[in-house]
Amino acid sequence: MQLSVIILNYNVRYFLEQCVLSVQNALENIEGEIIVIDNNSSDDSCAMMEQRFPNVKLIRNNENVGFPKGNNSGVTQAKGEYICILNPDTVVAEDTFVKVLTFVQQQSDLGIVGCKLIDGAGNFLPESKRGVPTPWVAFTKITGLYKLFSGTFGKYYAQHLNENQTGKVDILVGAFMFLKRDLYLEVGGFDEDCFMYSDDIDLSYRILQKGKSNYYFHETTVIHYKGESTIKDETYMKRFQEAMNFFYKKHFNVPLVFSIFMKAGIVFFSFIKMFQGKSTRKIRLEIISKTYLLYSANEKLIDKLRLVLQKKVVFHDLKTEKMVISSSVKSKQNREVILDNEFISYKDCIAILESSRNKTFTFKIIPKKANFLIGSNNSNERGEIIKIE
Repeated sequence: MQLSVIILNYNVRYFLEQCVLSVQNALENIEGEIIVIDNNSSDDSCAMMEQRFPNVKLIRNNENVGFPKGNNSGVTQAKGEYICILNPDTVVAEDTFVKVLTFVQQQSDLGIVGCKLIDGAGNFLPESKRGVPTPWVAFTKITGLYKLFSGTFGKYYAQHLNENQTGKVDILVGAFMFLKRDLYLEVGGFDEDCFMYSDDIDLSYRILQKGKSNYYFHETTVIHYKGESTIKDETYMKRFQEAMNFFYKKHFNVPLVFSIFMKAGIVFFSFIKMFQGKSTRKIRLEIISKTYLLYSANEKLIDKLRLVLQKKVVFHDLKTEKMVISSSVKSKQNREVILDNEFISYKDCIAILESSRNKTFTFKIIPKKANFLIGSNNSNERGEIIKIE
């Protein structure tokens, strides 16, 4: 078997459904498997998986065992030569795995491969490629020096490469990590002493220490509804601090003064992340003038959407019109574009989001054979689900 895709889920039932659907499409011409591990979700994630994806291997944990242990248990049961660690709040293109497999088979020193990640509004996520957060690199991040002097201090986000350049980087994000299963097992997988948050940094760093090279691969783009998998509350802040302390204690012998400084910085940025993660949906509900534009070939959807959204919904019929986001749409504020995956591939959905970044309108996707809209307007909010039946 070529590829095993490992997806660890915790209470993101609708995002998981879309993720697995996109992965199924991407594995259509590959000998592969999907393994979903559920960390004792309280929603109906498992029931949905059993009903909609009965052929997908589902591992049900009786407790939330954390990101490292959950993924390790999935890899243990994987049969693929390669594995892909994938967040449940992601969407892959139909050719993502084909492209990555072609790339990795050309490398002689393969470590981990990551790809270009964008948020639900099409914005590039800089954590797609990072440097080792040594005490100095972390200092440039905390002080903002990496923004002011990117050439000298741009190592935190691996700014020696831009988002459209493939090349070697040190650290990749756990939302998408592609590597050989044997290498993962050789280094012991994710360190289970770390509950979450620095596990991807630690794994990337240990693979570098094995003499392997990690790569950022820009030729495929994956949506990551960043922030959906974890609520950024007081528990998040505590675990984020613990994770960074774990990494420094494990890999760096830092002076006491610097250690105190780092802890203060971690507390500060934990608070920033916590407040950034607060949902902005209340603000969005106050936008009275919002209108919707549905791209589909299913006219019956119009009445359903108008009833649920209680707003004007304009229908762009893909049977008679091309899939184009017109300049008139781009110039209007408070317009939400709804993409029907029944008629628009995930690859095209991703391309549309990327090409429309920094515009005044937002996006939702209707996954194929699903009864909900799904999306996120930026990388700080938790995302939004709207049921249509």
